[in-house]
Amino acid sequence: MSLPLVTLDTVRRAHTALGTRVRRTPMMASATLSALTGADLLLKLELFQKTGSFKARGALNRIDELTADERARGVVTISAGNHAQAVAWAARAAGTTATVVMPATAVRSKVEATRGYGGAVVQTDGDLLATALAIKDERGLAMVHPFDDPAVIAGAGTLGLELFEEITDADVVLVGCGGGGILSGIGIAARALRPECRVIGVEPEGAPGMRSSLDAGAPQKLAAVNTVADGLAAPFAGNLTFEHVLRLNLEVVTVPDAAIIEAMWLLIERCKLLVEPAGAAGLAAIMCGKVAVAPGERVVCVVTGGNIDRERLRALA
Repeated sequence: MSLPLVTLDTVRRAHTALGTRVRRTPMMASATLSALTGADLLLKLELFQKTGSFKARGALNRIDELTADERARGVVTISAGNHAQAVAWAARAAGTTATVVMPATAVRSKVEATRGYGGAVVQTDGDLLATALAIKDERGLAMVHPFDDPAVIAGAGTLGLELFEEITDADVVLVGCGGGGILSGIGIAARALRPECRVIGVEPEGAPGMRSSLDAGAPQKLAAVNTVADGLAAPFAGNLTFEHVLRLNLEVVTVPDAAIIEAMWLLIERCKLLVEPAGAAGLAAIMCGKVAVAPGERVVCVVTGGNIDRERLRALA
């Protein structure tokens, strides 16, 4: 039995509910990138969102749904970093507490930022979801899933709503795909507001959870992930996000880490945007030829986040 998809009306309600608590991030044209790609290329700058990534939208929308009893007990989540920060920030704003299970290898600055927003961080070498579910059951916490939740998808979809309100004639939208929450949210807006637009999720070759799931015809769990783009390193595709990607006819391509790093430095050097690797994945897909665009097509690359520190920049130089 198919899972119900999130509707545009639900996304609109989320947009109204979030209001000014999240930012309407800017859209930036780039003559340099347009000349390099042959497209009319624009950048949706979600790295300027609260907590430095699009994740604030879904986290806040999900926490808005908590009952009084759930708020009193707190929430738990899993994340390599951006969702961790967003949940900690949203929980504190809502007057509740957040426990965040992060990999032992998580970027130090993201761990510190999560703690700075008030989150209690638990790092583990083991299975993140299994660890979080054990904590959830032991303490009676509410789960705020990083992507496989209708409220999280609807919150992410508010980005798509803004995008298609501003760029009504977009031909192609490219966005990094980890678990598929932002890809699903943009897809919902696209199919309702600009059905002919190609919406393409971009995964690292070392973490192809959604691409592998589409190829297999069902959500898959990866045996291992290996990518510089920690924001796209989800080890599995969600049941709900897979359903959205499949039924909304969204595309998914994979790119090598080298292309992601090259696109990241292109955005830093030519557009003066300090992006993290995950935020450069969409541009990487065009620059390395994994996505072909026709001359003059209106292409929007979603720059999903900018949470990168000097240590990681040195390592990727």
